Amino acid sequence: MPFVESDIYWNHACGPGPDGRWRGWYDVRIRADALRPLGLHPDQPTAKVSGPSPPRWWHAAAERRAR
Repeated sequence: MPFVESDIYWNHACGPGPDGRWRGWYDVRIRADALRPLGLHPDQPTAKVSGPSPPRWWHAAAERRAR
């Protein structure tokens, strides 16, 4: 993994959802400066939405191909 241990923070939480069933979720955080050597940072153009979302049929076709 390209990160040192101090660059990553993660946490797991669980509890009952609105329907009473238990749910779990993860929270993973990585320091922004640790992402820069990988070319991932908020200043790059692709870090922001640059256009409209693809149409629904595109998502459906991608899900069919994934199976």
